[in-house]
Amino acid sequence: MRLLLVEDDQQLSEELAGQLKAHGFAVDQIFDGGEAAFMGESEPYDIMVLDLGLPVKPGLEVLRHWRQKQIGAPVLILTARDTWNEKVEGFRSGADDYLTKPFHFEELLVRLEALIRRAKGSTTNVIQAGSLKLDEATQTVERRIGDKTESLSLTGMEFRLLRYLMLQPGHVFNESHLLEHVYDYDAEKESNVIEVFISRLRKKLGKECIRTRRGQGYSFDADAT
Repeated sequence: MRLLLVEDDQQLSEELAGQLKAHGFAVDQIFDGGEAAFMGESEPYDIMVLDLGLPVKPGLEVLRHWRQKQIGAPVLILTARDTWNEKVEGFRSGADDYLTKPFHFEELLVRLEALIRRAKGSTTNVIQAGSLKLDEATQTVERRIGDKTESLSLTGMEFRLLRYLMLQPGHVFNESHLLEHVYDYDAEKESNVIEVFISRLRKKLGKECIRTRRGQGYSFDADAT
């Protein structure tokens, strides 16, 4: 999942970015509201974390700009201010969740995961499709074979890609779309990298779980797992 992190405290931003990347997010870091407004409408983010006290343009103004531009990605607001009227204003401006500083990273993580699942139409805390269960905490996948359950470890990129596909079974995504959602903005990408990781996932989970649509892209087939 690709995440936009808008936080002007560079030390906090670096800490959060490192932790989020370790939990399977592709993270783009922005430090002011002007660039945040531009990036939020220019890149296809799955979720955005927005500080309110930003230079150049305030966070609430950035949020209103995104919503006016019909940017529908979930937005979680981070702020050091804990006044009820500011929270009300944030929700009215289009925020999906609110977290007050200081906070524990684990709480931020579970809130982000819940927002993403809801945005993709899932209401449970387990990503399940067919006989596969994806554990976000350990970045492993369980596969049921008859009466037995097999646990398979995943690399970071395998996890990112499989999570994205499993949250939207049956949807067809071309390679460019998948690259945009599993890599951050500055990452170096080989031209065939998606094909390589699709091949690795098929070796672990079975050839038929990820279908190739010629000229269109890839889709996750829950019935084939």
